[in-house]
Amino acid sequence: MARIHLKSCLAIATMDDQGTEWRSEDLLIADRVIEAVGPAVQAALAQNPAVDEVIDARRFVVLPGFVNTHHHLIQTLTRAVPAAQDAKLFDWLVTLYRVWREMTPEALHVGALVGLGELLLTGCTSSSDHSYLVPAGAPEDLLDETIRAGQSLGIRFHPTRGSMSLGVSRGGLPSDDCVQDEDVILRDCERMIARWHDPGPLSMCRVGLGPCAPFTVSEALMRDTAVLARQRGVRLHTHLAETLDEDAYCLGRYGRRPLAFMESLDWVGPDVWFAHGIHFDDAEVERLGRSGSGVTHCPTSNLRLGSGTCRVVDLRAAGVPVGLGVDGSASNDSSNMLREVQLSMLVQRGRYGVDRMPAREALWLGTRGGAALLGRDDIGQLAPGKAADVVLFDVEEIGFAGALHDPIAALVFCGTSGRVHTSFVNGRAVVRERRLVGTDETELFHRATRIASGMVERAKARSGLDALDFGATRRKAQ
Repeated sequence: MARIHLKSCLAIATMDDQGTEWRSEDLLIADRVIEAVGPAVQAALAQNPAVDEVIDARRFVVLPGFVNTHHHLIQTLTRAVPAAQDAKLFDWLVTLYRVWREMTPEALHVGALVGLGELLLTGCTSSSDHSYLVPAGAPEDLLDETIRAGQSLGIRFHPTRGSMSLGVSRGGLPSDDCVQDEDVILRDCERMIARWHDPGPLSMCRVGLGPCAPFTVSEALMRDTAVLARQRGVRLHTHLAETLDEDAYCLGRYGRRPLAFMESLDWVGPDVWFAHGIHFDDAEVERLGRSGSGVTHCPTSNLRLGSGTCRVVDLRAAGVPVGLGVDGSASNDSSNMLREVQLSMLVQRGRYGVDRMPAREALWLGTRGGAALLGRDDIGQLAPGKAADVVLFDVEEIGFAGALHDPIAALVFCGTSGRVHTSFVNGRAVVRERRLVGTDETELFHRATRIASGMVERAKARSGLDALDFGATRRKAQ
C-alpha cells in the first residue's frame, strides 16, 4: 500500500460538506483513498510514521480533482475546422458529421488520449464521454477505444455508449451513414455494460447510456434505452434544451418542448443528467428540481456556438444537481477544466450579478456538483475514506503574483493559463512536473495532427472542398 505525505500545503480546499479549508497543513494518501487531512495527519503519522513519498507542498494549492460531466473526445481532432468556426449548432453539426464519419479506431483512441490528457493537465481526475457517432462499417467495439485510452492515462472514466438512429431520410439531422440500426445499438449497450461497467466503490470505469439528442434518435430508441439502463442499474445522459432550433424541432415533430418530450419517454429522474439545459422556462426549472434530474453547464461551448446561457443559479435554487462539462473540443476548442470553472463563475455573474457566483461556488460545481451528476459520493472531496484523486496547483508563478491573499480563490480568478503541477488519481500519480505520466505528449501531438489532417482530407474528397472550407473561401473573396 503506497502512502504519500503532502507536507505543509499552502492551502487545501477539501470541498467537504462543511467547506473545510486548511492553510500550511498536510494531507495523507494511503493506497487508493485519503487517510487524513489537516491536523489529523500528524496523529496518523504518530501512529504509523512509514511513508513511501513526501512532497513539499508549500507552494501548492491542493484540491480534489475536478469532475467533467460532458465531453465528445473524438472532437479533439476537429478543432477550428474553417467551415465550423462561425456556425451555430445545427449547421456546425451537419458540417462536422462529414468529418467524424471518417474516424477509425485509431482516430478515436488518439482523440481520447488528447482530450483526457488535456483534462488531466488542467486538474480534472474524473471524466465522462459521450461518443455517439459510429460510422457505417466500423467495428462493433469501436467505442471501447475511449475506455482503453482512459485506462492508459489513469483517469477515472464514465463513458456513455452514445447512439444516433434517426438519419436524414427519417427526418433526423445526421446523414444516414452516421447512424445505426436500433437493435445493433441496444445489443452493443448490453455488451459494453457487461464488459466494462464496475458499480463498486472507487470504481475506475462506470458505463452510462447516451442517445445523442431528440433530433438524432427515435422515440422508440429513447424509451428502450431508458428501460435497459434501469434494468442494468446505469445512468442516462443526453443533450437537451441547448438551442432554440431544438425547441422548434421538438415542437414541430413531437408537438412538445424538449423537456416535455423527455418526460413523455420516462427520461427524467435522479439517474438522468442533461447536457446544456439552456432554454428551460420557469415551470421546467421547477419540474427538473422535483424530478431530481441533473444538468451539465458547458459555458465555453455555449459561448462559442452562441447558444445562450444556462440558468445555473435558478436551477440550483430549485434543487437541480448541476455540474460542469468542457463539451466536445470542436465547440470549446480545448479540454481545459480549470477554464470551465472560471467561465462558470463569470457567465453566471454576467447573468445574475457579481455576488451570485463566488469563486468557491464555481469550485463546488466543478467537484461536488459533477460527482453528484455521476451518482458518486466517493469523489469530488478530500476527506478520510474518499478517493485519492488529488491535484496540486503551483501558484508561485507570475500569473498569481499579488493574488495570494486568498490562494484558493486566486486559482479561479487567475489560474486558467497554467497546468496542474502534480495529479493523483486513485492514489497513483498521473501528472508529474506538469507532464503526463502515461504518454509522450510530443509524440501524441504529432500523431493526432496527422490523423486529424487525414480525416479532413478524406471528408473533403467525399464532400467537396467548398463544403468544408467555406470560411476560408469567404474570407478570400472579401
